[in-house]
Amino acid sequence: MKRTRTPKGLGGRPALAAVAVSGALVLTGCGGSDSDSPGSGAELSVGAAYIPQPVSDSMAAGFLTITNKGDAEDELTSVTSEAGDVTVHETVDGTMKEVDRLPVPAHGELVLESGGNHLMFEKLTQRLEQGETVSVELHFAHSDPVTVKLPVKAATYRPTTGQSEHTGH
Repeated sequence: MKRTRTPKGLGGRPALAAVAVSGALVLTGCGGSDSDSPGSGAELSVGAAYIPQPVSDSMAAGFLTITNKGDAEDELTSVTSEAGDVTVHETVDGTMKEVDRLPVPAHGELVLESGGNHLMFEKLTQRLEQGETVSVELHFAHSDPVTVKLPVKAATYRPTTGQSEHTGH
């Protein structure tokens, strides 16, 4: 019979050890703005992610919404993908330019949408076809990376939910 060892001080109670470990993991995500731990205060989630089927074999655009329900701002600093090189673009007055970061406000959203801020895929490793998915990893100034799967939609696809109120302007 195989025996499992439990840490001293927990009285040989594996269930208690599991509760202690999971409680510690939950608490690592908490903390005030004075905490020194990376990512404390930001609570990030991603939705409304997609790539319109590109007309080019080498370039595509990606869109998504990053929601931060936490008390601290964070910043999207880079995006990586096996599908190709990915850069973050900001659009101001109809002109797009590559930027090294975009803010994700506390209790707010960073919306990457058609005609606005977006992801730019270049040097694609293969032609992206409708129905496929592209995996990307979002990197942040303070939070852990987030992996997202972006479905390739029809070139004319426009989301009806999950984007900002300004969609279509």
